[in-house]
Amino acid sequence: MRLRHPDGQLVHLSYCTNVHAAEDFAGILAQLDTYAVPIRERLGADVLGLGLWLAAPVAAGLAADVAGRQRLRRELDARGLEVVTLNGFPYQAFQAPVVKHAVYQPDWTTGQRLAYTLDLARVLADLLPADAARGSVSTLPLAWREPWDATRFGDCRHHLDELARSLAQLDREIRVAFEPEPGCVIENTAQAAELLAGMDTRRLGVCLDLAHLACAWEEPAEALRTLAAAGLPIVKVQVSVALASADPRADAAVLGEYVEPRFLHQTRGGLGLATDDLDEALAVPGGGDQPWRVHYHVPLHAPPVPPLQTTVGVLAESLRLLAGGSEALCDHFDVETYTWHVLPPTSRPHSPAELAAGIAAELFFARAQLTALGLTIHEGVTP
Repeated sequence: MRLRHPDGQLVHLSYCTNVHAAEDFAGILAQLDTYAVPIRERLGADVLGLGLWLAAPVAAGLAADVAGRQRLRRELDARGLEVVTLNGFPYQAFQAPVVKHAVYQPDWTTGQRLAYTLDLARVLADLLPADAARGSVSTLPLAWREPWDATRFGDCRHHLDELARSLAQLDREIRVAFEPEPGCVIENTAQAAELLAGMDTRRLGVCLDLAHLACAWEEPAEALRTLAAAGLPIVKVQVSVALASADPRADAAVLGEYVEPRFLHQTRGGLGLATDDLDEALAVPGGGDQPWRVHYHVPLHAPPVPPLQTTVGVLAESLRLLAGGSEALCDHFDVETYTWHVLPPTSRPHSPAELAAGIAAELFFARAQLTALGLTIHEGVTP
């Protein structure tokens, strides 16, 4: 969806398609008809934005096939869909039965990650609407924290320099955004400021995931000041909320309903607890004597299983700072709730229609948050 900020900027709001399992061209077209079109119709929008996720083999195929990119663009246009941002974090098999640490491979120490990201950028350059100011690709925050040393950091910086040089050669402006995440080399905005210093900020920046921000127990205002002081642009915002518990000891049984085998759910306590998964946190003696935030993207608009809460307050404050001032600090906002299929059974959609309805409700919520800050709905589009 398109909105207009009072400063005149066109602001794009989309939903991320990594919630869907399709990993070939036919599957991607099918998911447009099964989910994206019904979502657009529910929202009453002329144009629906997608934060498209393309698995590495599909991205490579499209990057080498001009006709394939043109066909994808026509298929999107015909359905009232547009793409200004791609999610380049998961390499492939993101909805496999078990993902966990595999989502961080290959990382930025490898040429594979560079090649995948450049494939995505080349595809996006041909998908961008003519009136879009730029495109964005979000990616992982260099690597998982282990193993890590100066040699691996040097490999990353070499690949980032090559990434910036290659992006400069594209016909459209495409920027790549590194997404701080708990447990990774770049876990928070302070680490982003330190480790991304000196890179080409015309083409590289930060993807601010609001659930990750909350799990790092960062105050939104201080996080934005840190990035601004480092000269790091906020290229993309992932509009997401994390699971929260004010009293994990009392909530242990309910928290156990969110333990599942597919994704990592890094858990951070307000007094310093740090584990790589929710089941590990539940097993820490005395770990429940502090509030928790769990890296579990839960629906924006719907409360979790009681008495659990979400970090929606962090989301609201972050959006106020990012979009509620005299100038929009970012123009790409992407709703990224990829855990719909692993929610507790009472919260989980049981059909494609129910999933489409849930995603539409999230987008309605996000749109309402932004319009309450003074943005207006803008339906015009130049193909």
